[in-house]
Amino acid sequence: MAMAPLIQKGRHISDAANNADPYQVIRGRVNGLKKAPDARLMSYLEQAGFGSAASIRTFDLHYDLLSALVERWRPETQTFHFPCGECTLLGDSPEDEESNFTSLKFTWLKAKFGQLSANATEGELMCAARAYIMHILGGVLMSDANNNRVHMMYLPLLADLSNVRSYSWGSAVLAMLYRELYRATNSDIVDMGGCLTLLQSWALYRMPFLASVSH
Repeated sequence: MAMAPLIQKGRHISDAANNADPYQVIRGRVNGLKKAPDARLMSYLEQAGFGSAASIRTFDLHYDLLSALVERWRPETQTFHFPCGECTLLGDSPEDEESNFTSLKFTWLKAKFGQLSANATEGELMCAARAYIMHILGGVLMSDANNNRVHMMYLPLLADLSNVRSYSWGSAVLAMLYRELYRATNSDIVDMGGCLTLLQSWALYRMPFLASVSH
C-alpha cells in the first residue's frame, strides 16, 4: 500500500487518548485568498470551472471536530470507525509523491499577478487567472506540507483554460484528502492539509447534530 510508509513511523493518534496523553488538536494547512479576483478574471475562471471556488475566501474551520474525525480514521480500511458503525468518503488513496519538486510561492503569485493595470491585455488576464487558480489549488483544495507554496505540476494543466474544466479535479481533491487523513493519523503529526472545508462539510452534512444551533 502506497500509504504504508506514512503510517508505520508512529502509533495511531487515537492511542494518545487511550493512554490518557494530553489531547492534541490538529492544525490546518490552509492558505486562502482573502481578496476577490479582479472582475475581469471571472470569465476565465468560469471557463476553467473554478468560478465557484474563487468565491470562497473565508473559512470557519472547527479543528476540534476535524481532529476528532482524524482519530476515527483507520488507514487499514480507509473508513471512519464510529460507535454506530463504519463510514467512508468516496475515492481512492493516491500514490506517494516525490519529496523534491519545483514550486511557486503564493507571495510571488500575488506580487506578480495580484494587481492588474487598467489596460491589461487578454494574455495578461489569462496569466493572472492561471495564477489565481494555482493559489486555489495549492492553498485551499490540495494544500500540502508546503503551506506557502504550490506545486508546479498543476501549471501545464492550466495551459488551455477552455479545457481545464474537463479534468477530474474532484477526484484529485478527494485523493489528496485521503492522503492527508492517512498522514494525520500518525501521533507525531501536528498539522493536516487537503481540502479541510470538504471534510468538515461532509461531517456536518452526514452528522448534522454536530452543527451549532442558532437561536
